[in-house]
Amino acid sequence: MRRFATLALALLALGAGPRSGFETMTPELQAMQRDDFANPGMLWVAEGEALFQRQGCTGCHTPAQMVGVAARYPVFDAGRDGPIDLAGRIAQCREQRQGAAPLPTESPEALALAAYVANQSRGLPLAPDPDPRLDPARRQGEALFRERRGQLNLSCAQCHDDNAGRRLAGSAIPEGHANGYPLYRLEWQGLGSLRRRLRSCMVGVRSEPFPPDAPEYLALEAYLAMRARGLVVETPAIRP
Repeated sequence: MRRFATLALALLALGAGPRSGFETMTPELQAMQRDDFANPGMLWVAEGEALFQRQGCTGCHTPAQMVGVAARYPVFDAGRDGPIDLAGRIAQCREQRQGAAPLPTESPEALALAAYVANQSRGLPLAPDPDPRLDPARRQGEALFRERRGQLNLSCAQCHDDNAGRRLAGSAIPEGHANGYPLYRLEWQGLGSLRRRLRSCMVGVRSEPFPPDAPEYLALEAYLAMRARGLVVETPAIRP
């Protein structure tokens, strides 16, 4: 899998379409992401694997069955009558089948489990759930992506669509794709979720972030998954 993931990342630059943030990083950071022994995110993957074993997940799921799973999320959940992301599914599974309390999205255990499961799909292309019942969430997510927010009156699209590839304060502006989460961010000195990054962006434009469990996050995740379709899963990616 590691060799395939490295090859897939190398092939990204050969075609048109969405460009991963991996391509805008320095060669040193790219090398760090490629090397499992240098990538700090692999510490969370290892912890997630241990949790997967200790918490009895293997009673229902084998690691082989996890291959390709993360590439499809968010998916439509009939019980919620709406989208659910990978972290939400893991929490739901623990609660329903193990009777365990839900894990906060940013807890070390939740991040580790999500990183381990997503890592099983590393190198595979994002293939969002085609269920048309997700269309309303995707439309809402796109509207939020293009909505101007905060005191700076900026939208996600103005940075990551209109100005992608340019530089801001000396750093390259990526297209803002979510194909590597949970990922290790040097700014955080730790692993973090997509929701954490979305909150950081909102604070960056001096906007009030949505509440932690707001449905707007799922809508944005559903749209971003469709926007990045075809890019390979990089979890755990590294970003500056």
